[in-house]
Amino acid sequence: MSEVTRILNAIQTGNSSAAAEELLPLVYDELRKLAAHKMAHEAPDHTLQPTALVHEAWLRLAGSTHFDNRGHFFAAAAEAMRRILIDSARRKEAVKRGVGLQRVNLEDVDVAAKADDTTLLRLDEALEKLASEDPASAELVKLRFFAGLTTEQAAAALGISERTARRYWVFARAWLHDELQLSSGG
Repeated sequence: MSEVTRILNAIQTGNSSAAAEELLPLVYDELRKLAAHKMAHEAPDHTLQPTALVHEAWLRLAGSTHFDNRGHFFAAAAEAMRRILIDSARRKEAVKRGVGLQRVNLEDVDVAAKADDTTLLRLDEALEKLASEDPASAELVKLRFFAGLTTEQAAAALGISERTARRYWVFARAWLHDELQLSSGG
């Protein structure tokens, strides 16, 4: 059992304040690396910094005290980062109003790829639809795209084989490609 899993178990049994103080130093560097990796590929006008992204994600995670294991924790962290980036993009788009949709080539929307706010919002809408049809594939996309995990890391976080993760990835990319083309009128 990893140290992170041990601390997560302690949090579940009621020692949450002491365990949470132990958990942050153990996961902070890894979360910071994931955020920095993701933010390095964001559009140049993005105002959110990796440290701020990690801190906001940590604040959202602090309210949740039930994580089954390390993979579950990092999946929740990826989801928190995704929501933060989507909320930020929505705020920016609300200011712009009327910006036309752009055609998106899914080859450009790859692991932690550079994405403008409009693309990010369209991808999020498509991802929500995918999640209703195939939650496992949607979770894999979130871990790969929003947390910048490799296929191997995402497979470990989800508790699936690398082969299954690759199969989910191929399906999700094709599904999202079709969905994004439909939404752009292409």
